[in-house]
Amino acid sequence: MTQSLQQLERELDQARRLGRWLADDELASLQEQRQAEIAQHQQSRIRRRKLLLLTAICVLIPPLWPVALGLILYLLFPRTTRRYGLIAGVIVLALGGLFTVLLVTLLVAILLALF
Repeated sequence: MTQSLQQLERELDQARRLGRWLADDELASLQEQRQAEIAQHQQSRIRRRKLLLLTAICVLIPPLWPVALGLILYLLFPRTTRRYGLIAGVIVLALGGLFTVLLVTLLVAILLALF
């Protein structure tokens, strides 16, 4: 009984804020949206905690310090690091493709010169 009374009070407060009562489907949609936001926030917290643990491990092992630096940058500046990582990945792929083409061309030239 008190739970339904509290829900009615919340709906009344919400109606006052929005200036109108929400239909049942609007209310359900709003609740689903809130639940999705809460789930996304929890997933983000869990991912961040795992990255912090991985960063701590990388800091303790000297050969993994570059990985730790990358993780720290990602934890501090996730959007910027993601953008720079994407740009760096595209550049590495392009250079790798160019290097492969040059290597194959060089090998073909050497084989033609030998035979």
